[in-house]
Order: sequence, then structure tokens, then C-alpha cells
Amino acid sequence: MRKITPFLMFQDGKAEEAMNFYTSIIEDSAITHIIRYGANEAGGDEGTVMQATFKLKGQEFMCIDSNIKHQFTFTPSFSIYITCDSEEELDNLYEQLSEGGQALMPLNNYGFSKKFGWINDRFGVSWQINLP
Repeated sequence: MRKITPFLMFQDGKAEEAMNFYTSIIEDSAITHIIRYGANEAGGDEGTVMQATFKLKGQEFMCIDSNIKHQFTFTPSFSIYITCDSEEELDNLYEQLSEGGQALMPLNNYGFSKKFGWINDRFGVSWQINLP
């Protein structure tokens, strides 16, 4: 086995927008590779993401744009967990990721950490943000 990489499938051509958003709000992050569909190429609309990789704080992710409308999307039962260094960092990430999304657990002290929040962002990806 070579490695294990989280893989995100976006619909409605949102993969590149999501990668740009995530890498802009999380330090030490970057889009590392993008292959786009070309004109008249089977499998996707021209310019959408055929396959891409990006890193968030050193953790590599893969993603695609699905041209097929599926009956499913992301689920909170799989989430990206962030451990923050400061309350300011946690508050900023929570605010940015929750814009246009849905709070599953609003920021609070739930007893297992100083401050914790769980949200689905505007793309449907689930995030747990913690200040231990």
C-alpha cells in the first residue's frame, strides 16, 4: 500500500472554488495539481476538475467535479477535524467555514475541550474545529 488520501467529490462544478476557498483560509495550504476536462471530452464539462490534489496544513486531499448528478452528497459522519492553536484562529475558521453553511454544533465548551464547533460548509463538507 502506498498511501491513503481523503477524496472529495463535488457536484455542480464546485471543486476548484472549494479548493481555492480552503487554501485561502488555512495557512500552509496549496493546490498542488489540477487536470481539467477539455472541450468535447467525455466525463465532464470543459474546464471542470477531472482530478486535483491540494494540501491543507500538510494533509493531502484529492477531489473531482462529478458531471453525474448523484442522489447523495457529503455527510457529517465523515468530517475534517482541525485542532487550533488559539481562540482567535478557531473563531476565524468557524466564521469563514460556516458562511453559507449549517451549524451542527455551534461554538461552545462541551466539556471535552475549551471551545468546539462542528459545521457543514457551503459546499456540504463537514468540519470539526477544536481548541483543546
